Amino acid sequence: MSFVKLNLHPSLLANISSLGYETPTLIQAKIIPVVIEGRDLLGIAKTGSGKTASFVLPILNQLLTIAVGDRNRQPKVLVLVPTRELAVQVADVFKALSHQLPRSVKSMAVYGGVSINPQMKAIIGVDILIATPGRLLDLQRSNAVDLSKVERLVLDEADKMLNLGFQEEMQEIFKLLPKKRQNMLFSATLSDQLSGINRVLLSDPVVIEIEDNVDEVQLINLSGYFVSSERKGPLLRHLIKEQNMRQVLVFTSSGFKADQVAGKLHKNGIQALSIHGKKSQSARLGALDRFKSGQLQVLVATDLISRGIDINELPYVINYELPRSPKDFVHRVGRTGRAKSEGLAITFVTRDETRHFKVILKKMKRYIDMIDSETLDF
Repeated sequence: MSFVKLNLHPSLLANISSLGYETPTLIQAKIIPVVIEGRDLLGIAKTGSGKTASFVLPILNQLLTIAVGDRNRQPKVLVLVPTRELAVQVADVFKALSHQLPRSVKSMAVYGGVSINPQMKAIIGVDILIATPGRLLDLQRSNAVDLSKVERLVLDEADKMLNLGFQEEMQEIFKLLPKKRQNMLFSATLSDQLSGINRVLLSDPVVIEIEDNVDEVQLINLSGYFVSSERKGPLLRHLIKEQNMRQVLVFTSSGFKADQVAGKLHKNGIQALSIHGKKSQSARLGALDRFKSGQLQVLVATDLISRGIDINELPYVINYELPRSPKDFVHRVGRTGRAKSEGLAITFVTRDETRHFKVILKKMKRYIDMIDSETLDF
C-alpha cells in the first residue's frame, strides 16, 4: 500500500516523500483511516512500529480542513506523554510533517525542568500542544492555557500515563477537557489497566493491535549472563571493551544506580553518561543528542526515560538490572533490532533472579542459553 491510498492531503504526501518514506507501516495503514474518520481508538503496537506518525499525519490532515482561528490559548489537539524526552520527540515529528502546509499549523512541547515563562508566552496560537501532565497543569493554573476547546486527545505511552504516578494529575486534566472529543490511546502493550480505562475514556472505540512481526523479533538476538551483583560492573566493562561496542544503551532500575554505573565506566576510559528523572532538562537532552549522533559510546538510563530514546539502528541494549515487569523488558529490548537491522540485547541475571527471568522469557516466547560469568577471565 502507498500513502496516496490513505486519503492524505497532497502537501502531507509531499512532506512524507521528502523525508524518504515510501510506504506506511502496518500500524499506520490501519490507524490513519480510523483517525481521519473521527473514531475513538486504542492502538497497541511495539515501540519503533511507526505509531507516532500514525496519529500525527491524520491529525494534521484534519487541521488542514479547519480555517485558521484567532491567536488564543485554546489548542485544538492535546497530546499527553509521560516524559520530557518523548514530548520533544513527538513535537519534532509534528514539525517535520508540518513543513510548508497550505495553512500554518503550530505545534509546541511543554514540560517541566525548564523555565515556565517562555512556554507561557509561546503557547499563544498553538494548534497542537504536546505536554507532560505536571507542566500542563502548571500552565492551566496560571491561566496560560485553556483546554475547553480541545477536540482531539492523544495519550501516548498510555500504560505509563495511567499508572499510579500520574493518576491524580490525569483525572484533573480530564475534568478540564470538553466531554465531546476524539480520544486516542497508544501503548506498546495491552494491560488490564488499559482495558479498564478503555471502557471509561473511550466511546465505541476501534481497537487495533499489531502483533510483533516474527522476522523483526528474531532480529533481536538475546544473550544472558549469570553474574553476582559485585561482578556486574567488571563484566559490563569487559564486554564493551572486548567487543568494541558502540552506541550501548544500558538499563538500571534507579537514577542512583545509573549515575554509579556511568561514573565507573567513565573512570575506566569508556565514554558514558547517565540519564534519569533527576537530571536537568539540558543535561538530559544533551546526553541524548550525543548518544543518537554516535558521539557518546554508552548511555545509562532508567525505564521511564527510555520512552524518549528512539534510534532506528541501535546495536546494543544491556540490562544491567532486571525490570520488575515483563512489559518493561519488552520495551527495553525493543529499542534494538529495528529498521531490519540486527541488534543484541544482553541481560545480567543474579542467581536469585533466575525464576523472575524465566517468567519474562516465557512471556516473550523466547529461550536463552545462559553464560556463567565465573568461567570468564576479566
